[in-house]
Order: sequence, then C-alpha cells, then structure tokens
Amino acid sequence: MEYRRLGKSGLKVSEFSFGSWVTFGRQVEGDDAVSLMAHAYDNGINFFDNAEGYESGKSEIVMGEALKTLGWSRDSFVVSSKVFWGGSKPTQRGLSRKHVTDAAHAALKRLQVDYLDLYFCHRPDIDTPIEETVRAMHDLVAQGKILYWGTSEWSAQQLTEAYAVARDLRVTPPTMEQPQYNLFERQKVEGDYLPLYDLIGLGTTIWSPLASGVLTGKYNNGVPDDSRMNLPGYEWLKEKWTSDAGRAQLAKVAELAALAKEIGLSITHLALLWCLANRHVSTVILGASRKSQLEDNLAALAHKDKLTPDVLERIEAIVQNKPAGPARF
Repeated sequence: MEYRRLGKSGLKVSEFSFGSWVTFGRQVEGDDAVSLMAHAYDNGINFFDNAEGYESGKSEIVMGEALKTLGWSRDSFVVSSKVFWGGSKPTQRGLSRKHVTDAAHAALKRLQVDYLDLYFCHRPDIDTPIEETVRAMHDLVAQGKILYWGTSEWSAQQLTEAYAVARDLRVTPPTMEQPQYNLFERQKVEGDYLPLYDLIGLGTTIWSPLASGVLTGKYNNGVPDDSRMNLPGYEWLKEKWTSDAGRAQLAKVAELAALAKEIGLSITHLALLWCLANRHVSTVILGASRKSQLEDNLAALAHKDKLTPDVLERIEAIVQNKPAGPARF
C-alpha cells in the first residue's frame, strides 16, 4: 500500500480505502464488519468512508461498533461522514447551518469517535447559500469536531464559489471532493475539475471505481439474483445498465475483459488500477460484502506495472470507440 496526499493538505490517505455504501447495515453486520475492516486495516488501508444517508444512519452505527471492537489508536485511521439526507423533516435535509451541525453531532455518536477526519457535503443544496454552508463547516473545524471538509458530486463552478467565499471570509476552504469515477464516468475528474487541482489543491476520494460492479464482468451475461442491482431501492441502477446505452457499455466490458486476460489481469484489477493511474486521484474507495472480495481488490496492487502506456492507450481505444491514442491523464 502506498499513501497519497489528500490534495494539497498534509493528510496522507491510503491509495485504496474502504467504504460502507450498500453493504454496512444492509448486507454486512457485526462480526463480518469487524472482519472486513480488520483485513483492510491490516493491509494498509487507513481511510474508512461513511455517510448519514447510508441505510439511514445504520451504516455508521455498524462501523462505529466495529471501531469500538477493534480498538485502533485514533491517530492511525481516518473516518468520514457526509451530510445531506438525514431524515424526512425539512430540518433533517440539505446543507443549512442547522442540519450540517446536527448531522455532524449525530455522526460522531454513531461512529463513536470524538471528531470526524473528513466531512462531506453529500450533494449541493440549491436552497442554502454557499456562504452559510461554508461558515457552518468552518465553525465545526474551529470547534475540533471535524478536521477537513469537502463536497461530493458538486460542479466545478460550485466548488470554485465555495473556495472563493471561504477565502473572502478568511475561513477554512473545502479540501476534497468525492466524485464517481470509473472507465465509464470521467467528465468531472478528467475535465470539469482539471483547473481546480492546481488552483485550490483539490483532493479526490473516488467512489464506484467498478461502476457498481459492472466492471467486474459479472453482469456480462445478465443480472445475478444476489447482485446489488436486485436490491430494493436500487432499481435505478438496474434500469441504467439494462438500457440501450448500458448494454452498449456492457459490450465494452467484454472487450476490456479480453484485454485484461491478455496482459494477465482480471477485469476488476484493470479497472481499479486504471483509476489509480490518474495522478489527480487521492484514494479509490473499495466496497465489499465478503472478505474474499476485499482480498481480491487489494491483490490488484501487486500488478501496477502491467498498466503500461501502451495498455492505457488500448483501454482508451475500447472505451472511446476510436483508434488507440494517448490516455487523457
């Protein structure tokens, strides 16, 4: 495991991190959560990602109990939460000062920690002035309840505005963004945010590097009964990948799998290592419901040398439907 700076901050996070979306509180509980987190930690992972919106807070409760059981020194790991979807009442949603503050306190209790290392605005809130959110985040930093704050799935314009407001007010600016990034979802990381890596030193914590499992190849012959696409509440995911556009991308997965086999990799390892090859990626968040999945994902790190410039160009040709040329990063 290697470690990368989170943007221009001094915090170093493991190149692979571990997240609980979909799994903790739904597919993973108790001892299984402890086993997964212990294996991640023992293999060098130091960042564990969560959110108030994951299973309505239950995901954080499961992770908090695991952290308590494992008893790691608090200075040896990084844990996050995200704020936006905290409940059905008006004061339980969005990025108002009240909800940002209430949600931070609730996450601290569920995760059983004294402070959050990273705290994300899970989505932009068009009903709350960015200045209000920036001030609320800074106050939590000043109180020692969070160390760094950032965003998830914000536009480059919204990020730029938040940074400018923070600088104008002389308060703490955002440090990181958590965007979706994989072979089929690239525009924000490779395009929209490009000026921000140098301008504000933006760090990135990548979610869905395997496109919700599509880039493992397991959907090439249909949707398995036990996959997340068949979980209640994830109908949108199934619709996406069974559409005409989704089926076209699944055909590309088959081509990528053939290339991966040719160079001695699994399609899963190829997809994960492709994300890591981007120097603007601070960490890639892994998700797993079984220890064997996590073990396999981590095994990708032994094969970084197989993603040569030539292989990256061939990947680009498959994904972009054009002759091989230089990768975009």
